[in-house]
Amino acid sequence: MARVRFKASDIWEAPEDEYRYEVIDGELYMTPSPSWGHQEVLGNLYLFVAGWVRQHRLGKVVEAPVGVVLDDENGVQPDLVYVSRERLGIISHRGVEGPPDLVVEVLSPSTEARDRGIKLRRYAAAGIPHYWIVDPEARTIESYRLGEQGYERAGIYGPGSSFHPELFPGLEIAIDDLWS
Repeated sequence: MARVRFKASDIWEAPEDEYRYEVIDGELYMTPSPSWGHQEVLGNLYLFVAGWVRQHRLGKVVEAPVGVVLDDENGVQPDLVYVSRERLGIISHRGVEGPPDLVVEVLSPSTEARDRGIKLRRYAAAGIPHYWIVDPEARTIESYRLGEQGYERAGIYGPGSSFHPELFPGLEIAIDDLWS
């Protein structure tokens, strides 16, 4: 019996319920709604990044839920998405149709393996230049930049430190402020 292969565009038809739907390599993934702590750290990070992007007119930033179609077999919903001003044409009324400049995933127990595994590889294969992983348990941000062999970790920033994203020169994110 043949397995059902999903298309990235199937995310546009997902039901509006308590799940987030993603298609990765033609496989459907359903993730339950995130926790309060997940959303709180995401909201705090969004305030830092969106404020900077808006102030400097660099492009657009949104937080989940937003659909991102990378190719025919990969439609995802990262926690935070940034599209530079030069590439705003990939934004449609439905979401983002092409690889953004930055995606951010906030780890949850149910998504950590996927975020550090298959999604990291898919984002790299799609050519997304920057990927950040926020780990609420460790209270860290890991910054990755795309290299010739995939993502290379540019840095890890924990309690008591500040993150100066190379994508946004001049922006400083005090890591402790993400959890306050």
